[in-house]
Amino acid sequence: MLTKNSIAFSIALLLLVTGQVWAQPNTKDSVVTRKDRKRDVLLETSMGRIQIRLSDSTPLHRDNFLKLVKTGYYQNILFHRVIKNFMIQAGDPDSRNAPAGKVLGNGGPGYRVPAEFKPTLFHKKGVIAAARDNNPEKASSASQFYLTQGKVFTEAGLDSVETYRLKRKIPAEQRQVYTTLGGVPHLDQNYTVFGEVISGIEVVDAIADVPTSKGTDRDRPLQDVVILQAKLIKRKRS
Repeated sequence: MLTKNSIAFSIALLLLVTGQVWAQPNTKDSVVTRKDRKRDVLLETSMGRIQIRLSDSTPLHRDNFLKLVKTGYYQNILFHRVIKNFMIQAGDPDSRNAPAGKVLGNGGPGYRVPAEFKPTLFHKKGVIAAARDNNPEKASSASQFYLTQGKVFTEAGLDSVETYRLKRKIPAEQRQVYTTLGGVPHLDQNYTVFGEVISGIEVVDAIADVPTSKGTDRDRPLQDVVILQAKLIKRKRS
């Protein structure tokens, strides 16, 4: 006769064999410390390394991202939405081992992060920002994020964005960045920017350039681009 313990063991063994068991993080891993906030995030992807520095001006997004990184949330997650001259998006846990053609972009840990719009944080090339659904508070997805590539704008192009997309003026110092470095100005103050790439922008460009699907899984790379690991690293002294 099977006991409760033997049944539980059998189920656990079956799940392990079929690859359905997820390691439970230690409680301490989900606690963000002062030391963590002084570290950068390194995304080790199948196309290279991207180092990100989070902003202290967006503490809710900063601490949430640090917590997810510490608990291994982003391991083996795909960049599931890639649009050249716009951005590359990741963070859907349903993308792990997702078969070709599967529509992605709806997964997450089941909560939102309140918006943290800051005038000094804007969508220049190389920032990290939070994706979101169409909610009135513009609260962010807890796990899905994007890295901007964008494009370089002309002054006339920025005038058009002001008139037809933003309905407001873009500050002069930001216009200077958008006409030299480039970015995605029409997203400003609509999606929370919470950090920027400080190393590996060429990897962002390379990912943005990969061929993508035109089918129901539109904009998903035809060949998976994977976040192999995300981890905290020490900042180099300048």
